[in-house]
Amino acid sequence: MIGAAMSGRIADLIGRRATMGFSEMFCILGWLAIYLSKVAVWLDVGRFLVGYGMGVLSFVIPVYIAEITPKELRGGFTTVHQLMICLGVSVTYLLGSFIGWRILALIGMIPCVVQMIGLFIVPESPRWLAKVGTWEEFEIALQRLRGECADTSYESSEIKDYTKRLTDLSKGSLVDLIQPRYAKSLFVGVGLMVLQQFGGVNGIAFYASSIFESAGFSSKIGMIAMVVVQIPMTTIGVLLMDKSGRRPLLLISATGTCIGCFLVGLSFSLQVVSLFSGETSYIALTGVLMYTGSFSLGMGGIPWVIMSEIFPIDIKGPAGSLVTVVSWIGSWIISFTFNFLMNWSPAGTFYVFATVCGVTVIFVAKLVPETKGRTLEEIQSSIGYVQL
Repeated sequence: MIGAAMSGRIADLIGRRATMGFSEMFCILGWLAIYLSKVAVWLDVGRFLVGYGMGVLSFVIPVYIAEITPKELRGGFTTVHQLMICLGVSVTYLLGSFIGWRILALIGMIPCVVQMIGLFIVPESPRWLAKVGTWEEFEIALQRLRGECADTSYESSEIKDYTKRLTDLSKGSLVDLIQPRYAKSLFVGVGLMVLQQFGGVNGIAFYASSIFESAGFSSKIGMIAMVVVQIPMTTIGVLLMDKSGRRPLLLISATGTCIGCFLVGLSFSLQVVSLFSGETSYIALTGVLMYTGSFSLGMGGIPWVIMSEIFPIDIKGPAGSLVTVVSWIGSWIISFTFNFLMNWSPAGTFYVFATVCGVTVIFVAKLVPETKGRTLEEIQSSIGYVQL
């Protein structure tokens, strides 16, 4: 949460590329501290450093991807970030079954080092360069991203004009966030993150094995089935993002998570009244897999895509930090309270999650704008910041 709170300010001050390098240094030092630790305190130090670095990365990576990609590919490219997280978690779980935690910490350093090397190759975000007024570097970076033969004159002019008008209106401080013209985008960005987390994703992910055991199903088979469902569904979401749009995927995803939570709650309710005792474990498995697949399709990655698209460059730092902090706080609350909720009522817990997912469907249908196929400047202009 500390890293998330500072991420926007750092990214605005030193740029997107330098911020990624800054955060990766913390991750590398953290993994080294874990690997070399002889006492428990160094494990805590290592986890703190890695957590800080990941907090910064969770904001700057989707923002960087959204700012450098063309409008036709932006959604899919930004969601690939979520797919890589799914793959990374799955591979780590798999490796953790066969090797010790010290070697796992060394392996954790590999992607950090690879990214550090890659940062010497990739260009800075043209939109950040425009924000700080380095126009020559802005033109070079944009041309490099679009290709030597591409005509970037229209895109360049649009970014320049829009950025100049925004910087005349706001200096991008936290105080600027309370201005009425930013209210809708803040409500949408924060609302999506709150609904994403309070729909129960981290409770289900972290305690999946105990959920399966409580429902009378094999936790090992259930966990394997979750991984098998998660990666293909995330891949489908990536492929459909720039074809079907963000809103349809969000609506389908939220509806699926609502039904999935309801089925899990129903399985626990049937256990209490001793009805269909042989089938309740399969109802629970179906519900968890439906939730996992539906969440991976849209609710896992699209809120981060929307966050990276709807905020104008002048307040993207503070607004993005706020949204990211809300996400991490929500994650902590659900992870911390999930066991208490399950002790209170397993069925009631999942009915509450189903209700939140149902509210998400209404929220998306009424408030979330479609951003497919539009430049960032067109999206932000449609919300009403500055007209193109």
